[in-house]
Formats: sequence, structure tokens, C-alpha cells
Amino acid sequence: MKNIKSVRRITLFVLIYTVLVILFGAFVRASDSGAGCGAHWPLCNGKVFPTESAVETAIEFTHRVTSGFSLLFIFLLFIYVFKNSKKGHLSRRTVLSALFFTILEALLGAGLVLFELVGDNDSVLRAVVISIHLLNTFMLLGSLVLLYDWSSENNPQIKEVSIRKLSWIILLTIFILVLSMSGAITALGDTLFPASSLAEGFQQDISNPTHFLIELRIYHPLIAIVTILLILSMLKFGLKGNAEQQNKLSNLLVGLFLLQLFLGGLNVLLLAPIWMQIIHLLVADLIWICFVFFVNRVIYFDA
Repeated sequence: MKNIKSVRRITLFVLIYTVLVILFGAFVRASDSGAGCGAHWPLCNGKVFPTESAVETAIEFTHRVTSGFSLLFIFLLFIYVFKNSKKGHLSRRTVLSALFFTILEALLGAGLVLFELVGDNDSVLRAVVISIHLLNTFMLLGSLVLLYDWSSENNPQIKEVSIRKLSWIILLTIFILVLSMSGAITALGDTLFPASSLAEGFQQDISNPTHFLIELRIYHPLIAIVTILLILSMLKFGLKGNAEQQNKLSNLLVGLFLLQLFLGGLNVLLLAPIWMQIIHLLVADLIWICFVFFVNRVIYFDA
């Protein structure tokens, strides 16, 4: 690959920008601004440039503009990578997957608007779509991480990895994804069914009958505890390695998970304010990015 440093710098910029767009998307949901442009897409309230003065409209329109730039940046990165890499290089596959997931991200966002799965909509369909949205977001971030890591002169080579290590990786990947999707559903529940006090929130959780978004809220911390136990077990018995960089990533991964557990508890105590929800999501994104880097170190090495 030619211009390796340039490819990595541009990829890092796109990765950081993508995370910022994701966080802004969370702000749109948490501020109840998702219906700010009505049930119109790509137009906003039937216009290219909305003239309404509503704050929700400004927030939703700004999110659409920043998302549009994200698609543009990914497309330019796609062209640049293909121009500077040889046929068959893994970087071409990863940038192609990043473009695919970016387009799918836009379509999922459009679906939320066109089918009116925003605002006060508390349907099962909305919960399912935002879970798929979160999963697609992680696939996009993972593609950019691999593009950054695989931008080298030759293709990285696969190490000899035992079945036990692969099993640990698959199991932990599933738990992290399930944990993150449950977090997205929990955040939706906090937005649609806010509590004015801890006592009220507890009463919501134990009341019967109650809404499914509230019922699911209790499972998120339980999944988080199981996942951190899996992380610790994996690093102690499954994937502990001798490579210095791999060990640094594993320590960082544990640190981020412990920080996330603390933030989760703080989020509950503070009754899920918007700023805390965004910080919580930021750390979730960092955990996934770190995990992809770590797994890549376990499976691949530079040629």
C-alpha cells in the first residue's frame, strides 16, 4: 500500500468524526428531537432547508447534515484507499464494508423517521430497529478500526489460534454486542419513561403490569456484570498473551469496563441526564474500538 501514513491519518479522522456523529445522534434521541423534521426524509418538514424556529427541528436537521458529511468522508476514504492499495489487499475489503455500513446506517435512520419510530413511539418495533441500528454502528466502527490497523505494505497474516481462544472471542463478542443493544433499549426507556426520583424509578421497575421497556431495564446491569466477569476470565485463562501491546490493550479494556460500570451506576443515581447518557455511550464506543483492536492483535500480525 502507498501513502500508509496518510491512509491511517485520514482513517483516524473519519473514525473520530463518526463517533462524534453517533454521540450527536444519541443527543437527538435523548432530547426528544427525532421528530423535529416530521415524517420526512431526506427533506426536513418537506423542505431542503427548514425555516421553522423549533429547537427540535434545528437539532434533527443538524444531525442529518453531520451524518451527510460522514457519508461523504467515507466515500472519499473509499476512493483514496482503492487508489493507494493493490488489488486483493484487505484494506479494500474493510473500506468497502465501512461504506456499506455507512449507507445502511443512513437507511436505518431514514426508516426510523419515515415509519415514525421517533418521539413518543414506544413500540417493540422501535426497540428492535434501534438495536439493529446499534449493531450496524458497531460494525461500521469495527470496519474503520480494521482499516486503520490493516493499512500496511502487505496483508496481515493470520496467526495459529486455538479453538479455545476463538471460542472465548466469539462468546465475548456476543456478550458485548448484547450488552450494547440492551443499553440502547434501556436508554430509550429512560427517555420515554423518565423518573423524577430513585424511589419512583424503583416503583416503575417493580410495578405490575408495566411497559416492556421498563421491564427490560433491570437486565442491562446484570448483563454488564456477567460481561465484565467474562472479560476478567478471558484475560486470565483464555487470551492472555506475551505481546506487550496485546497486554496493554487487555488492561485498557478491563479499565474501560470498570469505568463503564461506575458510570452506569452514576447514571441510575442521577436519573439518566442527557450528558451522562452521552458519556456512557462514548465509553461503550471506546470499549468496542479497544476490543476490535485487541482481537485483531490476537488473530493477526503484520506481514
